[in-house]
Amino acid sequence: MTGKKGEGRAEPPPAPPRNRLAGEKSPYLIQHSTNPVDWYPWGEEAFSRAAREEKPVFLSIGYATCHWCHVMEHESFENNEVAALLNRDFVSIKVDREERPDIDSIYMDAALAMTGRGGWPLTIIMTPDKKPFFSATYLPKNGRFGMAGLLELLPRIAGLWRDHRADLEKSGGEILLSIGSPQSIPPATAADAHLLTEGYEAFSERFDDLYGGFGNAPKFPSLHSVLFLFRFFRRSGKRNARDMAVKTLRAVTMGGIYDHLGGGVHRYATDRRWQVPHFEKMLYDQALLLMACSDAYQITGLEEFRQTADEVVAYVTGDLASPEGMFCSAEDADSAGGEGFFYLWTAGEIERILDGRDAGLANLVFNIEQDGNFDGNANSGLNVLYRTKTYGELASRLNVPEQELAPRIRQVKNLMSRARLERPRPFRDDKVLTDWNSLFIGALARAAFVFDNREYLAIATAAMDALLDCMRTSSGGLFHRYRDGEAGIPAFGSDYAFTIFALIRLYGAGFDPRHLQAARELQDYFSLHFSDSKGGFFSVSDKSEQLPLRKKEIYDGAIPSCNSIALEDLLMLASLTGEERFSESADATIRAFAAEVRQSPAAYGYFLCALDQAIGPVPDVVIAGQRDDPRTIALTETVRSRYLPDTALILLTKENREIINSIAPFTREMKGTGNPPAAYVCSGRSCAEPVTDAAELGRLLDKDTATGDNQFRGS
Repeated sequence: MTGKKGEGRAEPPPAPPRNRLAGEKSPYLIQHSTNPVDWYPWGEEAFSRAAREEKPVFLSIGYATCHWCHVMEHESFENNEVAALLNRDFVSIKVDREERPDIDSIYMDAALAMTGRGGWPLTIIMTPDKKPFFSATYLPKNGRFGMAGLLELLPRIAGLWRDHRADLEKSGGEILLSIGSPQSIPPATAADAHLLTEGYEAFSERFDDLYGGFGNAPKFPSLHSVLFLFRFFRRSGKRNARDMAVKTLRAVTMGGIYDHLGGGVHRYATDRRWQVPHFEKMLYDQALLLMACSDAYQITGLEEFRQTADEVVAYVTGDLASPEGMFCSAEDADSAGGEGFFYLWTAGEIERILDGRDAGLANLVFNIEQDGNFDGNANSGLNVLYRTKTYGELASRLNVPEQELAPRIRQVKNLMSRARLERPRPFRDDKVLTDWNSLFIGALARAAFVFDNREYLAIATAAMDALLDCMRTSSGGLFHRYRDGEAGIPAFGSDYAFTIFALIRLYGAGFDPRHLQAARELQDYFSLHFSDSKGGFFSVSDKSEQLPLRKKEIYDGAIPSCNSIALEDLLMLASLTGEERFSESADATIRAFAAEVRQSPAAYGYFLCALDQAIGPVPDVVIAGQRDDPRTIALTETVRSRYLPDTALILLTKENREIINSIAPFTREMKGTGNPPAAYVCSGRSCAEPVTDAAELGRLLDKDTATGDNQFRGS
């Protein structure tokens, strides 16, 4: 390194670094605990030192399964030259974005405001009072291709801090002001069905007619968009909405983005055709895929979506299971052989594992090529597995019955799966996050109801029991993260919204009143500590650490936003309990965000799902009858067999009447308790005369839904 590093000053001998990350629970922070950088976790100790020594703060945000985070660590943070510059001129802080989404959200907004670019690893340089004045994503050690490297950049920024500190402080303050300014938030307004149509039209404009999905590469699954399009089809009868959703879901589940051997979906595809994945696997993506497959099965009746649901559940409950019965966060893209190595195949490997006939079948099913089909490493002979034909189309091509071909394909997959297990498995981020777990538990409960799968329900119930046992605070709140026997970090808005979401769906699948009671209790806590008088919910509690901004999230990115899920929760609780306060809070939430959503409705797919529910009509059902009475079962099956994702279903029995009456006082008027079993169809707080015949219940439900035409005629 040249003398420029010292800017003309004599360099004192470097003090030995005191990396402070080894005692942290985050796997991401622990990964960096042996770096020569003097890392701090986020906290007062780091900012006090920065203020005392008048140094800027170097903030690095990432997560444990982030490929480019690994690259930057190995290239720069393990490098003694880079570490020396950081240790001399900065106070360095590491943040796991999954542990602290509140911090990540603020500084990602700052990065977008400064450069128009965001992503991870996120690099922010800021003042000791948390005002950002520089941002970047991945930075190499040495500059290349017009990109500055850390060895050149760090001394330059240190010099600017020394000579122009006031300007940098002013700039940082202006950036925070710009991203937190009330003037940037549209005024509150109402919303109606026109906004749903605008959302549908926005998705239609962005839809890739050739390959499915929305926009060009890279392509994310965007499965909450699929959920909205199914709902819009139900409302409008527009088959194009349904067909866009089915084509996208099929593209995801047949493409290379899907793990055809182990189940589950990767984070995104790097190409337009969904063939080349970025190989991370995130728990939240599995939850959204499971939700989409449940809805698709009810809309189309196609078994392929039930099969995919089974594979997703098997993957999560097997490979992501935590010892406590909850679910770990993610699996890395990298393993011992490099990025994606665990998932890639050569034609020669397949020939060694399978006999000639089955190897030929595998090549046909998964598009294996001798020279390789993996664009990330041309002519290497590596193949990613993807499908372009359904099993029916393959059977027709091979001139064999599909029922004969399917077992052969299962055998091929089993043999390849066993061989793959001999490879080094990708790193698993084993921390448990309340919001991601609850999203999956809710999806699993919904799938349990749709597929009438008691095993799903048992797993979801046990996971929620474990979560409430591990994550509940003594004051009735929640923690955000659990790892290595310890819960920590006060919960964020998404933790509450998603846990309430899961509890409501657990009640709808198993009719255990304690889940409904817990949902109402958590909603009361959430409303008390997170609600905004102007409508909606803040991301952090009124008792949380003071950050530069207190945000309200509404953008539905890779995961639905806190407020989108919270809106659906409020609407469901209003239907399940009859309490007007939930309806009033839902209306205030819609008014708070409707104008913002209208500016770009395709960015708010799950909010549109909840808005569709708010506008209605949505039939809600109370079934009074004994649980094991065949006539009660027939009434419940009538609800199950229809696509009613936002219908509140209550089971009123002799045994639970007292507690259900206390939670949902309107059920006191429903005198019958099952002789014979009766169903009350309610809409807008008014209920029709009870019916005892399943066919009559079906006619009432079909009358209350928009199209009544859910039959799928595609192949």
